[in-house]
Amino acid sequence: MKNYLLILIIGFICLISCKKNTEIAKSEPVINEKTLKLDTLYSELFDNGSFNGSVLIAENGQIIFEKSYGFADEQTNRKLNDSTVFELASVSKQFTAMGIVQLEKEGKISYQDDISKYVPELIDYKGITIKNLLNHTGGLPDYMGIADKNWDKSKIATNDDILKMFKQVQPKKLFEPNERWDYSNTGYLILATIIERVSGQEFGNYLNDKIFKPLDMHKTFVYRRRFAPKEIQNYAKGYIYSDSLQKKILPDEVGKDFYVVYLDGIVGDGMVNSNPQDLLKWDRALYKNKLINDKDRELIFSSVITKDSSQTDYGFGWMIDSTKTYGRVASHSGGWAGYISYIERDIDNDKTIIILQNNSLSKTEIPIKNTRRILYNQDIEKPIKLDSKILKVYAGKYLTHNQKEKEIVFENDKLYAVMSSDYKMELVPVSKTKFIVDGWSPEVSYTFISNEKGEIEKYRVIQESQGVDKEANRIK
Repeated sequence: MKNYLLILIIGFICLISCKKNTEIAKSEPVINEKTLKLDTLYSELFDNGSFNGSVLIAENGQIIFEKSYGFADEQTNRKLNDSTVFELASVSKQFTAMGIVQLEKEGKISYQDDISKYVPELIDYKGITIKNLLNHTGGLPDYMGIADKNWDKSKIATNDDILKMFKQVQPKKLFEPNERWDYSNTGYLILATIIERVSGQEFGNYLNDKIFKPLDMHKTFVYRRRFAPKEIQNYAKGYIYSDSLQKKILPDEVGKDFYVVYLDGIVGDGMVNSNPQDLLKWDRALYKNKLINDKDRELIFSSVITKDSSQTDYGFGWMIDSTKTYGRVASHSGGWAGYISYIERDIDNDKTIIILQNNSLSKTEIPIKNTRRILYNQDIEKPIKLDSKILKVYAGKYLTHNQKEKEIVFENDKLYAVMSSDYKMELVPVSKTKFIVDGWSPEVSYTFISNEKGEIEKYRVIQESQGVDKEANRIK
């Protein structure tokens, strides 16, 4: 989901410091070549209406770049600053996962427990374990589509409401546990419910006691602004674009039957709110043993293999990559209700990228790849602009080598590869026929291939560092 707007004073507020024990402390502002390049990158995006948010970049725990661009509230012209709080959307999943890890460490649950042990509403889905939910290998269908068809949209749904709906509707599993990987918001909704039922606490209170307070993350909390509204100081309002009104609006202006409104009571897959400074505290804690030990770390930041021998590239609430240039990289993105979030931890090289935006617009960009290239002293890449007529030619359905149907869609003047019912990856053009997946590491490319008549007949997807080189034929 996505962002943009107005000019902000350029000031390099690069805080901080780093002791050898990776504690964060304040120091004189640090301005270096990387800082200048990063500010140029984000300032250009801001000036182009493609970025509105806060950025924090750190190396070895020391902030080398921290800056906010644009407004937190466009009605009052209140500007974003380095303490502004944003909704994290799916970046919340790593905190839900950590809550489960804490329960396991206390011996209150086992990763191998069947989920029906704690959620009897799902007794018909036996065989799915807590670990399946953590790494998205459980096979449960996405709750958003089920709620769209079955929920009374005049009411705000909670986790318990969705679980009752699953019991009543009994939607079929997408696949058997461990058979394959499919990103699942449903799984993390269930994990939050397990946390509540085992701990006896509300989800937000549990995370606060077990994670946020111990790490002094004072600006981090679970917040459902429609389900349980309250006044939050220095809060960034999330904006989307209305095609009919031809302007930016708040999601609530669409109406109560808009999914971000009637699903506002759900926790676990989202609803954690934070700011870049608190997220850096979180990042530093994951290198140490205050919350976890080495065994926990290995589980959290390791991919698993499914029954079809495929790597999931997903641990416990983190996407996992490994490259020659960047080493091991753990990351996650999120998008919801006008917010776009991203956090990356280059574990082997101790570099941290935190990007929080409060606009979700067709022009919004998340410059992850070029941010990373600046950090590693590489030249940045300038994407090319293709006419929408060209992009539309590539949109359609394709059949993979193992007979799975994949879809390429054209939306908001951009091309996307659909990965699941609520997750798609933007394809950024680098030539007329070749695209790279935005922000993905190791790099994934899609090349579209024409037949003798000039018709698109297939695409080739390559991830060289992982040995991936596959084709998918277009379905006529």
